[in-house]
Amino acid sequence: MAQERLPMRKIKEVLRLRHERSFSQRQIAASCGVAQSTVIEYLKRAQAAGLGWPLPEDLSEAALEERLFRTAAAPPTRPLPDFQHIYDELRRHERLNLTLMQLWSEYREQYADGYEYTQFCEHYRRWRGKLDYVMRQEHRAGEKVFVDYGDGLHITDPETGALTMTQLFVGVWGLSNYTYAEASLSQELPCWIGSHVRAFSYFGCVPHALVPDNLKPGVNKACLYDPEINPTYAELAAHYGTAVMPTRVRKPRDKAKVEAGVLVAKRWILAVLRNRTFFSLAEMNAAIWELLVRLNGRKLRKLQKSRLELFESQDRPAALKLPERPYQFAQWYKPRVNLNYHVDVEHHNYSVPCRLLHEKLDIRLTAATFEAFRRGERVAAHARSYVVGGYTTLPEHMPSAHREYAEWTPERILAWTGKAGPATTEVAGKILAAKVFPEQGYKACMGLLRLGQKHGVERLEAASLRALRFNACSFRSIKAILMRGLDREAPAEQSKQDALPFHENVRGGQYYH
Repeated sequence: MAQERLPMRKIKEVLRLRHERSFSQRQIAASCGVAQSTVIEYLKRAQAAGLGWPLPEDLSEAALEERLFRTAAAPPTRPLPDFQHIYDELRRHERLNLTLMQLWSEYREQYADGYEYTQFCEHYRRWRGKLDYVMRQEHRAGEKVFVDYGDGLHITDPETGALTMTQLFVGVWGLSNYTYAEASLSQELPCWIGSHVRAFSYFGCVPHALVPDNLKPGVNKACLYDPEINPTYAELAAHYGTAVMPTRVRKPRDKAKVEAGVLVAKRWILAVLRNRTFFSLAEMNAAIWELLVRLNGRKLRKLQKSRLELFESQDRPAALKLPERPYQFAQWYKPRVNLNYHVDVEHHNYSVPCRLLHEKLDIRLTAATFEAFRRGERVAAHARSYVVGGYTTLPEHMPSAHREYAEWTPERILAWTGKAGPATTEVAGKILAAKVFPEQGYKACMGLLRLGQKHGVERLEAASLRALRFNACSFRSIKAILMRGLDREAPAEQSKQDALPFHENVRGGQYYH
């Protein structure tokens, strides 16, 4: 094993004692606490390098080391691998399960006299270890809260005994380590946003920045330079006046604060509750919040202050104030307007102005409201409906022709036909009643009115009487009666045909005269 090199300070002391004090080698060894052989070696090296005492003033320790030991480090007898190339290849082809064994084989193909596999790996690990540095994060008062999830406890169904796994949401302040924790049923967007709102309420203030992992509820598209924040999460941040600063992908050290916070919460909260049975999320969170008070009140060993004390004295005074009202959860969608000038959001159809046909709109949906935006301008608003497959429509969103049609009602239709006479009204009522939906008979009734305009209301009323007598109440029957003039026949002539039921396809004897 190679001898460990003395510090430059002791080497300088050896030279000083030899040349300035004229100590013997044994005296120098005793004074410096080193072996006499070591003293002899360093004096020989100094003599070979032409060094005496005092040393030149401009001679640095690095230059002194170079002059004393330049002959000691012999160049490697075997070619070293390209460590940067190995590192890049392992990262680039991680999915292909590339190994050091394969890269060593390629190295030996290039250098037949190269290192064996064991030394190859050893040299690479030494080089790789120099890259494994960590930058110490400086946390300023009130600046950041780190948020993340960890595995939680189970909720037991009281009827079936089925177990439901929960997620533990944790938020930790950067400077004071003041912690909030709660159990959630999932990591989906509603749970994610709700946990933030309750965390801010617990803190009583808001940090200047939120530092989440790249979870889908927080970040739609992860990017080192320009991450795409989920619209709902961005809206929450804007409501509280804070900012979202996601960590880098697969870089847990960027959020080491909350990683440690999750472990602490598990150790001091979940571990304590591990043997309890919970039948609801509310029951579990009540127990978690009770232990959370104890966690934040415990004194930190090094600082001899609790998280709560540090938070109250440092983070809270520098943090942002809470807004007057908490954020109301809203989801954002971007549907295209359908041909019927409605957009389908959460299985319900809401109307928008018909001029926006085929356009894509930004939809904001809360528990109580529906809002549609076009280029930041609100173009429609409705009360939210939970009727699956239903329609919510405003008349001002409809084209003029559709608006007039929408104003039709069975009562209004019967009032219009009543101007021709009671028989016409009765025929119209039978037409509407024969349909599954009255709207299906609107056009037929409007056709009756047009027949009255063409042939006169007296003839329409007479034709309606004849149609009622033969129970042929339809638009086609009335039209056929008027076209053939059957409404003008005398009652005696009509009675002769009573034995034969009327039908628009039965011509009658008058057709041939």
